This record gives sequence, structure tokens and C-alpha cells, in this order.
Amino acid sequence: MKKLYILIISLTLGLNVAMAQSTLVKKADKYYSRLQYVKATETYEKAIANGDADDHVYQNIADAYYQIFDTKNAEKYYAILATKSDDPEVFYRYAQMLKANGKYEQSTPWMEKFANMKPADHRAMKFREMPNYLPRILERGKDKFVVNEMQNINTEYSDFDAQLNKGKLYFVSARDTRGKIYEWDKQPFLDIYQADYKDGTVSNIEKLPGDVNTKYHDGTFAISPDGKTMYFTRDNYADRTYKTDTTGISRLKLFSAKLINGEWTDIRELPFNNDNYSVGHPAVSPDGKKLYFSSDMPGGLGQSDLYVVDIKRGRNNFGNPVNLGPNINTEGRESFPFISKKGDLYFSSDGHLGLGGLDVFGCRNVDGKFSRPRNLGVPLNSGKDDFAIYIDDDTKDGFISSNRNASRLGDDNIYTIKNIKPVCDVLISTTIVDAKTGKAIPQASVTLTDKQGNPIKTKLTDNEGHVDFLIECDKDVVVEARAEEYENNKVNVAATDDEEVDVKVALNPIEKIITPRELDINTIYFDFDKWNIRRDAAFELDKVVEAMKKYEDIKIHIVSHTDIRGTEKYNQQLSEKRAKSTMEYIVSKGIDASRLTAEGKGESEPAVKCTRCTKEQHQLNRRSEFLIVTEEKTNE
Repeated sequence: MKKLYILIISLTLGLNVAMAQSTLVKKADKYYSRLQYVKATETYEKAIANGDADDHVYQNIADAYYQIFDTKNAEKYYAILATKSDDPEVFYRYAQMLKANGKYEQSTPWMEKFANMKPADHRAMKFREMPNYLPRILERGKDKFVVNEMQNINTEYSDFDAQLNKGKLYFVSARDTRGKIYEWDKQPFLDIYQADYKDGTVSNIEKLPGDVNTKYHDGTFAISPDGKTMYFTRDNYADRTYKTDTTGISRLKLFSAKLINGEWTDIRELPFNNDNYSVGHPAVSPDGKKLYFSSDMPGGLGQSDLYVVDIKRGRNNFGNPVNLGPNINTEGRESFPFISKKGDLYFSSDGHLGLGGLDVFGCRNVDGKFSRPRNLGVPLNSGKDDFAIYIDDDTKDGFISSNRNASRLGDDNIYTIKNIKPVCDVLISTTIVDAKTGKAIPQASVTLTDKQGNPIKTKLTDNEGHVDFLIECDKDVVVEARAEEYENNKVNVAATDDEEVDVKVALNPIEKIITPRELDINTIYFDFDKWNIRRDAAFELDKVVEAMKKYEDIKIHIVSHTDIRGTEKYNQQLSEKRAKSTMEYIVSKGIDASRLTAEGKGESEPAVKCTRCTKEQHQLNRRSEFLIVTEEKTNE
């Protein structure tokens, strides 16, 4: 049912109509032109059974099934078209339907074919950037959301777009069977409902009181932060007049209503509506000053785009709509925007990389600008249509609508969601290579740490020297890599809002940088009044261990120091403890103690001479240094 609200009306992809048509095909075409897709598919099927099929019939029946989201039949007929068509949109829709039916590997070649034919298309460019995106989306949301079908609200008809406001639950439903039937999908027309909602229990469901609902479609909606104004989508019906465009299609429009004495009345049409294109899916900013919506108005990037308009003082006073641009909009369909309390944007799209139907995407609000959209992954998204998300930033609870378990055509259901982890993440795509040859290093140990050196996760590289880490946005991290017979190395990764960051860590073979008499070992440092080996120090000491394993004649003398705080006697004892702990760490890694000596120098040999030392200068003085020794070989 929500397919109406995707705002796409002109749907034929452009194959030529056959000059001679049977009566059945003409009848089916008539249903199709009227958007009566159920009747159209039934009649086209009869024509095909009679042997009356050509490219025109296959095109229309595939598109009709696509619009009512009968993915199996749409796949069937796009498969036929794909073997004879040179239209890239056929390949794109075929790939979408394959994904919607869980045939992810089969969809990739068709996405590649689409991308090759339309390289400048935003959908193609996004696919080129991340051709292996599907496994990431399938894994991304598994530990971030809990999704369950909502109880005591869903019917055999379409129910969707649940939102909470001022203690009331509002939603859209086609459950009233007493009125008109919508020929698109053979369901009743939509109305807006309200109910009581407490502790997850829905009660006292009733139609929205007032003048919002009509005998045609009403909903989706958004309510202002003060709870006094509702913006809602409606068919082009006002003052008891049902209007159409020049092709006979009734476009969607946005209206507003005021809550007066418990009823939504004073209905007004918004001034930027137009009889010749659709405007719908309202969402209001947290401060109530901006209205977001979806439209297929001329000048957009795709089949439907997201826009924003200023809400000005005075009743029904608005600025000029502004397209949200190519960061958000694609050549596909962007719709169902929602703005959270933090100002983050959520919306549904079939143009961004997804799982086949409409997927929900999230964009953080960073200094008034929206970040790059992120597919929120499974289980929030499925292979079907997932849309109309609502989420409370405070409680992390919310709702989403989906036809993932639809029992009949047009059946959308409302699901509860619980956001248990942040939805903004960055994929750290890491490759470990030999610095000399550039070849991948398999089975290298790669550790992701925070800025303080605290480990987050450790993985081993695969045969291509590759490993992935998924982290939260805006976190500085360090990628550390170790491999046998290589010097350890690490790379700092600055905080970013990008969806993916490629990191290459080159490890120097020990043979290249180390000879028995020349070994580059970094000084290690200690915390104030401590002698334990810090994690950053262990990273350096592991280099020493690898070198000593490679060159068995190397001996190392450890010299440890303190800063000038404390008495000379105490600092001498502290430096000796540091020398001992340094030596014990190396021995614990398999190096014979006979190859090591250690001494403490107290505060007598500072790296930085100072009397009123800064915090940084004190740190430079709390250290262990290394002297490399080799046994002299004598001629007998």
C-alpha cells in the first residue's frame, strides 16, 4: 500500500508498444495506465498464456509486479527482458529483485552490467566504490538493533508509519473496509489513526478525530514538536473536489491541520503543492523550523527526491523548497524522511546500495550538514521494503514498517525497534604488506587500539593479507600489525565520518633494517611512579624479541631511568625495578636471560635536563633504553 507514497507514477521503462495488440493486451494496458496493477498483471498473464506476449507485454507486466512488490514474479519477467533488452534500468530492477529474493551473488553481475552502461549514474558510482558491499550490510546491524513485530496493532491490511507524540501513538492504516477500494493493490484507502500506548501495549485504537481523514488516501504525517500542528499527505482532494493532472492521475499533496479542542481541524493546503507532481512524506525538524518531504517535482535528481523548506512565522507561511542534493538523493527513489531529536536524518531509498527493496538509511547531523547516508543493515532492513522509521534518541526505542512477512499483497506491518548500539560506523579495511616487495602478508596479527593504546580487537589477516574492523564514527584509532620475521608497525587512523577507510600497513623485513651490530630499537616509557610495562612499550619490546630470535649472537644491555621527582635513593630503586621488569618481559617471550643485562640509573642521566619540568618532559625521562652488544669472535 505504501507504494502509492513512493511518488512514482510514470513507470514504463520505454520499450516500444507493438503495433498490433490483442484485446487482452489492450485491456491490460488500460488497467496499467490507470495504475490498476493487480488487474493489469492478471490480464497480462492471460495474454501470455494465450501466446500473446511480446517485449511490450513483458515490460509492462514486470514493471507492474515491481510496483506492487511481487518480487518473485517481477524477477521472473525481468529475467526474460534482461536477455533481450539494452535498457540499463531493466538490469538495475532485475538486480534489485534478485536481491529482494535473497539471490545476492546472482545480482552482482547485473549491477556490474548496469554500472558499465550508466557510469555517471550515482547508483553506478556508489556500486563502483563498494562492489562487495552486500556482506557488510548483512552483518552491519546484527548487534545494533532488535526488531519485533508489534502486537495488537497489525491487521491483514496495510499498517505503517507509527510515531509517538505527547503520549499518543499515531499510525496509518487501510483497515477500514467500509469505503472505497484502491485499484493499485486492491486494498481500502488509507486513514490516520491514534491510540493509547503504554509499556509497549496498544489500546483504544480510533480514527484521528477531526477533519484530516477523507474517503481517499490520508497519511503519512508529521507532528510539530509542540504537538499542535500536523502535516500530512493526502490525495489531491480538497473542498470535496478530487483533482487530477493532464494525464488523469491524482498527485499527492501536503496539508496541515491544527489541534483544536482535541480535534485536528483547520485544514490548509501547503503553498508549494502542484497538480502536476506529487509532494508528500512530511518530517519536522526538532526545533519546528524546517519541514522535510519527498517529491518528484521537476529538476530533481531521480524518481523522487528529498527536499527541505523553512517554516516561517504565520499560518501556512513557508520558504522555497530546496533539494537535499546528490549526497542524499539518487536516480532512484528517496522517501519517508524522519528527523530525530538530535537532528539526524533517516529515510528510505532504493537508489543507495541496499538489499533489493526500500532500505532505511541514516545520516548524522554534523554542524548542520548531513553525513553520507549509511545503510542501517540487517535486521532493521530486509530484502523487502523497509520504511517509515521513527526512533527516540533518548530511549533508543522506535518503530519501523515493512512488508517482510506480508501475508497478502500490499500488507505492510509495524515493527518495534530497539537501538542497542550506535548506528554510525566506519569500516577500517586493512591490508598488511611486505614493505620491500609489496606482497600481502597472510596470518599477520592485526590489533585495533584506541589512542591510549587500549586494544579493541585483534584479528589475523587472510591469504590476501586483508582484515576488516567495524568501529564507531569519529574515533581516533591505531592499527598495529605484527608478523614473524618482520618489524612491528602501526598506523594512526584519524576520526572520520566516511563509511569506509582503506589502511595499508607495510612491515619491514628484519633482514632489511637489522644487522648484528645495528639495531634500531625505540626507547620505552613508564607511567609516573610505575614500573609495569605499558602496552605501547610492549609493542616496542616485541621488536626486540623478534630481532634477538633472528640474530642469536645479539646481547642487549637495558638501562632504565626516572624523572627528578622523589628522592635520589627512591628513584634509584624505582629505576632498578623498571630495568628488571623490562628484562623479565623479554625473557617471558622466549629469550634466554643470559643474553640480557640490566641496570638502573635513577635520575642521574635525564633525557631532558630541567628543573621545573613540564608533564611532557617528565615523561621523556621515565624510560628504558637499550645498548646492543655482540660477542667478539676470536680466531683459534
